[in-house]
Amino acid sequence: MRLPADEPLAGGPAVPGATRDFVTLRIGTDEGIEGMGVTFFGGALTGALKTAVDALGALAIREDPLRIEAVMDKLRAAAVSCGPGGIFTLALAVIDIALWDIKGKASNLPLAKLAGGHRERVPTYASGALMRTFPLDHVAKAAPLLVETGFRQMKTQLALPAPTTPEREVERIRVIREAIGPDIDLMCDINQRWNVSQAISIGSRVERYHLFWLEDVVAHDDYPGLASVAAALATPIAGGEYVYGTVPFRHMLEARSVDIVMIDVLRAGGITQWLKIAGMAEAFNLPVVSHLLPEIHVHLVAAIPNGLTVEYMPWAAKLFEEGPAIVNGALVVPDKPGLGLNFDRDAISRYGVSA
Repeated sequence: MRLPADEPLAGGPAVPGATRDFVTLRIGTDEGIEGMGVTFFGGALTGALKTAVDALGALAIREDPLRIEAVMDKLRAAAVSCGPGGIFTLALAVIDIALWDIKGKASNLPLAKLAGGHRERVPTYASGALMRTFPLDHVAKAAPLLVETGFRQMKTQLALPAPTTPEREVERIRVIREAIGPDIDLMCDINQRWNVSQAISIGSRVERYHLFWLEDVVAHDDYPGLASVAAALATPIAGGEYVYGTVPFRHMLEARSVDIVMIDVLRAGGITQWLKIAGMAEAFNLPVVSHLLPEIHVHLVAAIPNGLTVEYMPWAAKLFEEGPAIVNGALVVPDKPGLGLNFDRDAISRYGVSA
């Protein structure tokens, strides 16, 4: 699926011809239940990802879809030399997601209840509308527009395009904070673009603007460096979206690298692994937030006791007939069985790419 790379929340400037490419999956059972999932990698490797999904999916045929751990173990064993990260994990994840969708439908339960059912609504934050590439005058207008549409939380980015200075970085946060007022939660993503010294220096200068968190401030696998930043700043440090599987989260948590654990359901390896990581975070008394795919993450963050908020970046929204509703800055957990999602047939026809 090749969707246009638009910015739907506040009308941000689009890059002509840019797309976001996804791989969609349906898994049917002999009892007539169909599970669905979506995954993506981006750019020229999307075709390779689809090939990986097809190959792993073929190995799942004739397996019991309710024995998710057994199916995942079989697929991992078959592709052990390809793991544990990258395309293999992204392909494994979409099969795991579809199996949980089947399990929910077979049980007549929404995924959120099947996975724990802690609450029926979860806070959500607007993401993607205040990107570092957008001009300052645009984000100054877009941020209050997000508040007007009901968001109580939103995220911007620093580590601005060159040439930049610490003064420009601080000024951007000041402008956005003054545009939205003191009562809106403002997060900031660095996308691994600072070193430890920059993170502490600039991070300390923006603390007066009361950020809800700073995200991925340095390289994702620099656990001691992340820990140094977390110890130096009062602003909470979030991280985790860039790592694959469960093991890196153990290293991250043991090093006290982050204050907030961010989990990407695809890079984690699916819903099964996402829930295990969330359990690890709970053992360290840390909250969990999501990365992308709010249509799936609404269930997972709602299912667990330490779920904090869901990233609302609806890049895949066009694929579905409808997504979870937003009411007073919170996502309402769908009450339909499984994921509660259906692919939009018109979108499949319009945006589908021939193999």
